[in-house]
Order: sequence, then structure tokens, then C-alpha cells
Amino acid sequence: MDYRELGRTGVKVSALCLGTMTFGQQNSEAEGHAQLDYARQRGINFLDASEVYPIPPKPETQGRTEAIVGTWLAARGGRDKTIVATKIAGRTKMTWLRKDGAQPRQSQAQIMEAVEGSLRRLKTDYIDLYQLHWPDRKMRIFEGLDYLHLEGETHPIDAILGTLGKLVADGKVRFVGLSNETPWGVMSFLKAAEQHGLPRIASIQNAYNLVNRSFEIGLSEITYREQVSLLGYSPLGQGYLTGKYEDGALPPESRKTLFDRLGRYEKANGPKAISTYVALARKHGLDPAQMAIAFAASRPFVTSCIIGATTLAQLKTDIAALDLKLPEHVLADIEQIHLDYPNPCP
Repeated sequence: MDYRELGRTGVKVSALCLGTMTFGQQNSEAEGHAQLDYARQRGINFLDASEVYPIPPKPETQGRTEAIVGTWLAARGGRDKTIVATKIAGRTKMTWLRKDGAQPRQSQAQIMEAVEGSLRRLKTDYIDLYQLHWPDRKMRIFEGLDYLHLEGETHPIDAILGTLGKLVADGKVRFVGLSNETPWGVMSFLKAAEQHGLPRIASIQNAYNLVNRSFEIGLSEITYREQVSLLGYSPLGQGYLTGKYEDGALPPESRKTLFDRLGRYEKANGPKAISTYVALARKHGLDPAQMAIAFAASRPFVTSCIIGATTLAQLKTDIAALDLKLPEHVLADIEQIHLDYPNPCP
């Protein structure tokens, strides 16, 4: 396993991070523990969760993912060798996340409530990396590359970061990070940290995969120069880049079959691009999933790829991708496909 520094923290995290958003819905507690056991056995020291998980979010399942991670930490030990990341929701209509039924925002009171809930479910005294799951300001986050300006009241970035600073000072959080952020957002958080002596963001968790390389436009230079780690999620495009949905297939118990929430991968040139990448992998005798993960993990601005699986077999395939070094001719073919179908699934 390769280990890379998380931002400027001095802490080394594995090049693959185990995403846990299926725990508590698609995966039972026992299955989640088995995945965590195998990931640790293979050298993964980095786990990612959220107060919202499992996905898709529902009031009756909210918090189960963190609870499953928590029972594993309590049973297996080794907390000091495990980097635990979780997230607080941004602006949303999910009224079941807060005790008073309020719509979640990143106010001081709500951040404090959220972190206490996560600590309780995770059965830990501290969170290594606490991330803002998406911004507090009103904005379009998914399915689109162009900026759409939306007016709406928002908590100032310095106020949000100030609250996170209190959690760091209290020892409840070690480091802070962003998720689903823009170049403006990253620079604004960095500026607020410098101006007000607040914690510097260590990371950003955004989607990054063969059919969504929009991170490369603007954000890659910022994070590379500022040493803010990209934790790239969906390296498999929510399963599409494995090839399992080719020719309209609907595998039993897959996310598409169960939830049909993967619309961003089914629009415009998305299906054509996905099929072309899958065909490229097979042409070169590669597993499509391993090619996709190996590509994402090899980018110089990627610190860790967040992988998720519903079976141990899938997880073993995903982790084995780190043993694959893509030949130059394969990388050249990937770049040609990217030119033909640039970022079809943002």
C-alpha cells in the first residue's frame, strides 16, 4: 500500500480510502465489519463516513453507517492507527438530521450538534478529518459544469471555519476538510484561515473519474500548489466504469437496480464514453474497474481514492488496482477518449 501526506498535516493516509456509505442499507453490520477487516489487512488506514449515510438518505437509516464503523472500532481496537473521516451535511431539506427538525445548515449550533452525534455513533473521542459534505451557501452541486448563481442567505465562511476551529481546540477534531467544493470555495477557506488564524483545510473530497475529470479545471492547480489533498470519490462512476451495466444489464442488488439514482451517468455522451472506456480496458486485457481506479490513483494531485463495495469480491478487485501501473499506450488511449468525450458526467 502506498501512503501519502494528507495536506500539510504530516499524517500519512493510504492511497485508497474505504468508503462506507453502503453500510446499514446494502450491507449489514457483519458485512461492513468484514470489509473493514479486509481493508485493514491490506494496509488501508483511512475510512470515510458521513452523518447522512447510508445512501440513499432516509430518516429510518440515518446514522447507521457511522454506528457500524463505531462498533468495529470498539471491537477491533487500533483507533490510533486508523484515520477516521466523516462529514456534516450542508444546506439541505433533510429535516431528520437535527433534533429540532430544522433544515440543516452550517451554523455554530448545528455543527456542534452534528459532531457530537458523529462522535457518539463512531464510539470515539475525536474525529481525524471532519469535512463539510457540501457548501452551506445556496448553489448547484451536481450534474453541471457551468456556474449557476443562486441567491440565498448563508453563514460566512470565516464563521463556519471559526466553529470548526473550536472543535480542533477542544480536541474533538484533528483536521478539517471540504467536499463538493469549487475553486472559489477552496480559496475562500484558505484565505479565512490565513487572515483569522483558523485551521487550514487539509483536503477536498470531490468526484474524480474517467468520465468526470472536471477537477482538473482550476481545482487541480489550486490543490497542488496549496497542498490541499484531493480525496477523489466515485472513481468507478458509481459502478458504471466496471462495465456491469453494459448493454442495459441490471445486476441484482446493484445500486442502479435498487435505487435508480445514477442519472448523471446516463445523459448525453455519458453512456458512449463509459462503453468506450470499458471496451478499452478489455482490449488491453485489463479489468475495467482496476483500470479506472489505477488511472485516478496515479494522478499527481490525488492523495487518496475513495472506493466502496457491496461484496468482498468487489473490494478485493478494487484494492488490487494499486498493483496495476497503466502502460503509456493505455494512458494515451485514455487521453484520446477524453478528447472525444470530455467530462460527460459531471
